[in-house]
Order: sequence, then C-alpha cells, then structure tokens
Amino acid sequence: MTEPGTPSSRGSRIVDARVIVTCPGRNFVTLKLTTDDGVSGIGDATLNGRELAVASYLQDHVCPALIGRDSSRIEDTWHYLYKGAYWRRGPVTMTAIAAVDTALWDILGKVAGLPVYQLLGGRAREGVTVYGHANGRDIPEVVDQVGVYLELGYKAVRVQVGVPGLPVVYGVSDDKLFYEPAVAGAAPTEATWSTERYLHHVPALFEAVRDKYGFDVRLLHDVHHRLTPIEAARLGKRVEEYQLYWLEDPTPAESQEAFRLIRQHTTTPIAVGEVFNSIWDCQQLITEQLVDFIRATVVHAGGITHLRRIFNLAELYQVRSGSHGATDLSPVCMAAALHLDLAIPNFGLQEYMRHSAATDEVFPHGYHFADGYLHPAETPGLGVEIDEELAARYPYSAAPLPVNRLLDGSVHSW
Repeated sequence: MTEPGTPSSRGSRIVDARVIVTCPGRNFVTLKLTTDDGVSGIGDATLNGRELAVASYLQDHVCPALIGRDSSRIEDTWHYLYKGAYWRRGPVTMTAIAAVDTALWDILGKVAGLPVYQLLGGRAREGVTVYGHANGRDIPEVVDQVGVYLELGYKAVRVQVGVPGLPVVYGVSDDKLFYEPAVAGAAPTEATWSTERYLHHVPALFEAVRDKYGFDVRLLHDVHHRLTPIEAARLGKRVEEYQLYWLEDPTPAESQEAFRLIRQHTTTPIAVGEVFNSIWDCQQLITEQLVDFIRATVVHAGGITHLRRIFNLAELYQVRSGSHGATDLSPVCMAAALHLDLAIPNFGLQEYMRHSAATDEVFPHGYHFADGYLHPAETPGLGVEIDEELAARYPYSAAPLPVNRLLDGSVHSW
C-alpha cells in the first residue's frame, strides 16, 4: 500500500505536462498531459484577455506537481490542486484546475475505450440543443439574421442589437457567425454605454422577432451584467409578453441576494454564471431558486468534475444548465461541455458559437452539428486533439477585452 500523499503505482503515471499557447485568429491555452503508457489527454485553459496568467500558473506551479501522479485519480487530483494551493478559487486558479481535470477525463476515456459521456453515466438525451448568436446594427438586420440561424437548423437564438447613439455595443459585429469581442492590442479599447437608451430600445427587438417568426423559436437575450437589480426587474417585466427563454446576466452576480429583487418583479426566466468559477458563486442563487439556468463552463468552473457538482446541486432545485460556449472557449472545452450536457438530467441549452476554420484545423474534433443539435464524438475520450505543429504557426497575440464607460466617463460593467 502506498503512503498517503504519494503517487499510486496502480494506474498510469503522468510523465509529461506541457502548456501550448496558440492564436489561430484568437488566443487559446491548452494543457497536454501524457502518461507512461503513452496516452495523452488535453484540457482547455483559456481565460479570455488573461491567457498568459493561466499559462504561467500551469507551467510554473501545476505542471511540476503533476509528474508522477496517477492519472486515474481524477477526484483526488482535483482536491490536491484546489486545497493544496491554499489560495482557493478565482478565475486563474480554477481555469488551471479545469485544464488538468479535463485532460485527465480525456485520458481515462482513452484508457477505457469509451467516450467521456459514457463514463459520466451514459446518454440522458439523443443530442445537445444549442443556440446561435444573431446580431445586427439595427432591428431589421437582427430579424434577418434570426432567419439565417433558423435556416441553419437552430431551434434557439440569442438576439443582440445596436443601440441608437452608441457607436459600439456588446454582441454586435460585422462577422455574423464568428463574433469575437477581444481586440488586438496591448491596452483594451473603450466603449460607451447608456442604460436609458438601451432600456428604451431593446424591447422593440423582441416584438419585431416575435412578429416575424412567432413563438416556436426559443428566444434569448444577454444583458451582460449592465443593469442594476431594479433596472433588470423593469426590463424582465417589460418583455414578459415576448416569452424569452431566458434573460442572461441581468446584473453583476457578486451579490447573489440582488437576484431576489429581480425575482420579485418578473416571471421572465433568468440565466447567469459564465463568470462563475465555483459552486460557492451560485449556491444561494440555486438553493433559493433565484435563477432558472446556470451558465458556468467546464473551463472556468474547475473542469468536468466541479461543473457536474454544480449541475447536481441545481437539479435538486429545478435549475437547468445553460453553459457558456462562445469562441473564447476552444473546441476542447466545447467537446467536454457536450459530453457533460449529454449525461446530466437537468440540461437546458448549450451556447454554440462556431469557431473559425483555422481554429478547427488546429483542434481537429469529432463533434458535429445537425438539425439544431450538437453531437459529441463517439471515439474514446473527448474526441478532440491538438495539431501541435500547426498550433506553433500561430504565436500568441495580445487581445484584451474592451472596457465600458457611461456617457459621463464613469467605468461601467462591460
């Protein structure tokens, strides 16, 4: 019997841990672990706009501690990295832990000869319903873009529109299928914001979409943390007649208590959580049923192991999943999310922003879209790899997320 705290000899040991940073149109950080049996697994470690902080955390602190560890001890390794660091939680730490955890699930699947979802209990559904991101400078353009997504087979669409008088608005881009808010440069760009103009304008968007396409399509909208609780309550109440599937991130969630005020005033379903990195960030939101969907992700919430813990808690309170899935998550994370989505009983929706052709070439994968659903690969593990030779052709390029200011110059939530 091995001594407590020492690597077990009963499973394959990790002999190599490497961090790969690549930028095929946008920056991604990937952790690759290899065992003494020659089996490799990969995990996404991308934190948009702060990628190198996670790369350093992994390279300087985590990777040396992984050498010699039993790759099959996934739960033990999770706690080893979480509790053993003393400094707990936070996006950098939890993204690094997520990368290790995801890579270990990938290895376990390959060793077992099974896709990861089979290790999580098997299928709870035939496919993963995903939503697209329709946007435009004005309402008619958005309405047209919703039609494009419906023709592609999407059953759910998130809608974002420009606001008159504001030159730049979150969620609106020239490239309608590949939205990326991070902008190349050493310092962030700055945008201006007016809550009053937004609240006056955006309800007309939902009216126009419903008038054109009816109520069969699931309609979503992202506020992106910009409103106070009472402003969010007002918006939720104002749009109830348009029956949104959810209103996303209506107010900053540092104060979970704030969502009680929103809940008291509107029946519009609320989704939140793409910036969450632990179960503690949403414990009150879930147990007091202050939200309807949790949008935490594999890469930012501690990996498959910890995100499943969050979803298990949510199931008890009839809160469903709605994981973030923008282009700042690599195909490695998307694959991991799909395996978890397929296996949990309280699945809601999965965001799916398509990656560029260059990204798909660097990360060849077996998941695919058909008739509004994403399907994970049936190959052992996650079903996604990284072409390291091709990745090396795309060096890191600084691209921070924007900063938002009110019209008077005050810094505001972006």
